[in-house]
Amino acid sequence: MGRGKIAIRRIDNSASRQVTFSKRRKGLIKKAKELAILCDAEVGLVIFSSSGKLYEFASTSMKSVIERYNTLKEEHQQLSNPSSEVKFWQREAAILKQQLQNLQDNHRQLMGEQLYGLRVEDLQNLENQLEMSLKGVRMKKERILTNEIEELNRRGNLIHQENVELFKKVNLIRKENMELHKKVYGTRYENGNAVSSYVFDSGEGSNVPIHLQLSQPERYKD
Repeated sequence: MGRGKIAIRRIDNSASRQVTFSKRRKGLIKKAKELAILCDAEVGLVIFSSSGKLYEFASTSMKSVIERYNTLKEEHQQLSNPSSEVKFWQREAAILKQQLQNLQDNHRQLMGEQLYGLRVEDLQNLENQLEMSLKGVRMKKERILTNEIEELNRRGNLIHQENVELFKKVNLIRKENMELHKKVYGTRYENGNAVSSYVFDSGEGSNVPIHLQLSQPERYKD
């Protein structure tokens, strides 16, 4: 048999009420933790027992959750009123304008401009920022140069392999030419037959003697 449904009403027995409160409180906190982890949500949970004891859980900090809640609640209330909405956006525009001004001032100071009025501590912080930026630039430069050197080495290896293959092909062609030369150029006399020499132009500006063998005609028998 399954468990029967529990009526959602106040438990009269104080002992049972305390046991139920302890179980449900732990389960509620567990669910809040799971919601914060699984859904990347900012969760704040506040529980007061009937005796006035406080139990709380916050995924970040309870102060941060309450401040965020108050801010969003105030913004919601302001947006519901047209005049308040105008003031809200005016305030937002002023905040963004001030942030832009701060960024421009910081950029000029990083460029070495408008340094008047800065204290030694401010100058030291500015120097640290520049050193960190310079370090990042150098690391990026070294990484790019290293990649380019590796690519050049890879291309050099490919060219070297191609040269080796070409050298093998050239040697093979030379050997074939030598074999062909041996077949074309014979000895001056072979088997008592005369060899006549004729000169042909090789097309390379030099005359190469080519020896052709003339065989004696056979005599017919009567």
